[in-house]
Amino acid sequence: MNIQKRLHHRPPYLFLSNVVEHSDHYLHAQVTPQGDEFYLLGHFPHVPIVPGAIMQEMTTQAAGLMISEHHSPIPDYDSEKTKGWALGVLRAIHMAKYKNFARPGETLDIKVELLDHIENSFRFRGHIEMMGKKIMMNEFTLINISEQKLMG
Repeated sequence: MNIQKRLHHRPPYLFLSNVVEHSDHYLHAQVTPQGDEFYLLGHFPHVPIVPGAIMQEMTTQAAGLMISEHHSPIPDYDSEKTKGWALGVLRAIHMAKYKNFARPGETLDIKVELLDHIENSFRFRGHIEMMGKKIMMNEFTLINISEQKLMG
């Protein structure tokens, strides 16, 4: 899957490097922070760890990929060319729990599962694993909205 074709996010705010597996209800992506990412430079000096808010964003980006690949209102959605829609906009975070830290050099497995889909609203359960152990879990809702609402 071409991540930049499906997501509007671009570096330095694109937090996924590859997709391992995907379907219309499940997506598994990965990233290995290197240590020079903007969010690690001050979080925390000499002891860099991935912020919880960034882990939340990793799961929402993975869910956004699933929406644009499998649930787009426009066939073959392309973030550079398709106009009129903003796909996978965060609507709510229902729950988030953090169990451990993620550091540079550690591969993060980002997994999201579609729980419910009603019209343009999508509820997900996500988690991040490191070496097979969950370090973060969440539930959240993303929506598809018109591009005009995003622009204001």
